[in-house]
Amino acid sequence: MVKIGQALKSNAILRAVTGLKLRQFKMLAVSFEVDLRASFQEDRKVSVDLGRGFVLRSSEEKLFFVLLYMKCYPTFEVAGWLFDVHKSSCCRWVKWFLPALQRTLGKELVLPQRKIGDAEEFVRLFPAVRAAFVDGTERPIRRPKDSARQKENYSGKKKRHTRKNIVVNDENKRILILTQTAEGKKHDFEIYKDEGIGDELPDEIDCFVDLGFQGIQSVSPNLKVHIPKKKPRGGELSVEQKQHNRQISARRIRSEHAIGGVKRYGIVSEVYRNRREGLDDTVMLVASGLWNYYLKTA
Repeated sequence: MVKIGQALKSNAILRAVTGLKLRQFKMLAVSFEVDLRASFQEDRKVSVDLGRGFVLRSSEEKLFFVLLYMKCYPTFEVAGWLFDVHKSSCCRWVKWFLPALQRTLGKELVLPQRKIGDAEEFVRLFPAVRAAFVDGTERPIRRPKDSARQKENYSGKKKRHTRKNIVVNDENKRILILTQTAEGKKHDFEIYKDEGIGDELPDEIDCFVDLGFQGIQSVSPNLKVHIPKKKPRGGELSVEQKQHNRQISARRIRSEHAIGGVKRYGIVSEVYRNRREGLDDTVMLVASGLWNYYLKTA
């Protein structure tokens, strides 16, 4: 059995296996206990204690398990060995505890928005934001057995099967918008247009993108877009253009840092193994919420 008590006494160990510092974990555990009890009563009509012999006694231990699963992403066989239970128990625990964690992060107001109606709503939700950084992120999945799904999820950029989201973050690396998970075949700019992200961003804020969003000015003509200059075929960029690109890259690094913060969680960076429909989108949302929570309480 994992020595949870020992981990809860060490900032270094706790951060390594859950992604949170001790103070942050304790704060989150208080809200998680309330939401876990409510979730069990509403969805399963049973007590969260699950009987006298349940392995994970306290809500802190239950939170520790689901965060360890998100951060380290062990197989259910390995998780069962770590917690001295059958692998099927770990599968059920993820199914039970993950929705409660999502509910807690929602109450903490750290979950990113999935869809914003218009620019006015964006300003109402994020009044202090003056710059937005838009980028796509992919995560590998197992090769689907179905040939149609293979074609849908094959990413020509990554040369493997992936799932994809568009992420919008601010200068503080907080994830503001996370689009619904799409097939790896779809281009970043195609998702941008399908999700109407250009209509969600106010015209007065600066929008930083990479070369994958060529043509964004024609789709969002009123947006203050900052995009690198593309090297002409058979030619070279001028000194001024290279300097322009360096200035944009120096700002856009915040997007890389934001996505890197989310991908500290192994479940959204390693090859995704779970088969439950829609769970891949849920874990990406929860991982983004955990990153925002880490920034908020740092």
